[in-house]
Amino acid sequence: MSKRRQSVTIRHVAADAGVSLQTVSRVVNKAPNVRPETARRVQESIDRLGYVPSLAAQRMAGAHSYFILALNDRERTIADWRARQGTDWVDQMLLGGMLTCAEHGYRMIIELVDTHSDHLDRELLAAIAAVQPDGIVLTPPHSGNRQIVDLLEAQGISFARIGSVRPGGGIKLTMDDERAARIATEHLIGLGHRRIGFVAGPADYELSGWRIDGWRAAMEAAGLRTDDLLAIGDFSHASGQSAAGHLLGLDDRVTALVVSNDQMTLGALLVAEEQGLCVPADLSLISFDDTPSMRYANPPLTAVVQPIAAVSARAVQLIIEQRRTGQTPATPVVLPAELVFRQSTGPAPH
Repeated sequence: MSKRRQSVTIRHVAADAGVSLQTVSRVVNKAPNVRPETARRVQESIDRLGYVPSLAAQRMAGAHSYFILALNDRERTIADWRARQGTDWVDQMLLGGMLTCAEHGYRMIIELVDTHSDHLDRELLAAIAAVQPDGIVLTPPHSGNRQIVDLLEAQGISFARIGSVRPGGGIKLTMDDERAARIATEHLIGLGHRRIGFVAGPADYELSGWRIDGWRAAMEAAGLRTDDLLAIGDFSHASGQSAAGHLLGLDDRVTALVVSNDQMTLGALLVAEEQGLCVPADLSLISFDDTPSMRYANPPLTAVVQPIAAVSARAVQLIIEQRRTGQTPATPVVLPAELVFRQSTGPAPH
C-alpha cells in the first residue's frame, strides 16, 4: 500500500521560496507592503507545490474570518423557491459576490432574514455570531432598514447597502433606478404613447420610490399627466395581474406599461391576452430585471437590465478595501442599468 502523501504546509512554501513564514502569510492574505517580486516568487512556490491555505488556520492567525455574509429577504425568497418561479436576483447577486470573494481568498455565505420579524435583532446577531463575517452585504429591503443598519454599526462590522441611500452608515450602492425608469418611459413616449401606466413595487423597497420618480419626471417633461396611471404591486405575479387589470380597465385605458419586476410583468401580459390585446400592437410592455423569462416570453419583452452581479461584486470589493484601508466612498457608488429592446414595445395604437 502506498503511503499517504504528506500535506504541503506554509513551512514548505516558505522554504521553497526562501522567505519567512510571515511573508508567505502576507502574500496569502493579500496584505500590503510585500514587494511585487517577492509576492510573485511566493505565488510560484504555492502553485508549484499545490499549497492550499487552511481557512481555519487563516481565521486563527488574525482578525479576519474570510467570510462575507449576504442577507436577503426570507419571506419573498422562500416563496419564490416554493413556487419554483426562480430567484434570478439571488442567483446574480451570488454570481458577482462569490466570484469576487474567491479572487480575494474569501467565501460568501447567504442568510435569509425576515425584515418584518419581531425578533430581527436576535435573528441577525445569531447569524453574525455563527459566521463571524468580515463584512455583510445588505440587499433590499434590508439595506434601507434602519434597525439593521444601526445594529451593524454598533457591532463595528463593515457592510454594504445595495439599493439604499437613506441616512446611516455602510457603503451605499445603487443601480440608478430613477434613471432606468425615466429612460424606459422616454422610450415609450418616443413611440407616441401618451397614456403610460406604471406598476410600482412595495413601499418598503426604497427603489420603488425612485422608479416612480423617474417615470413621473419623464411624463411631466413631455407634458403628460400621471394622476390615475400609477398602481402598486408586491412583486408577485398575482399583484401584476391586479395592477394591469386596473390600468387596462380605465375608461381611457393605458396603451403602455412600465412594470417594476418580471413576475408582475408576466401577470400583466396574461391580463392583456385575456382581454384580447395584442402586444405590442395594442399594448406596449417594459419590465425591470430581465430574468430569462423575459427573453422567452411571447413576445420577447423589452426590459431594464439591472447589473446585479456587477453591483454585488463591487460591494464585496469595497468591503474588503474598507477593511484594508479604512476608507469608505464619500458618495453612493452607481452602476447604471440599461434598457434592452425586444418585441414588446411598438408605436402607440391610433
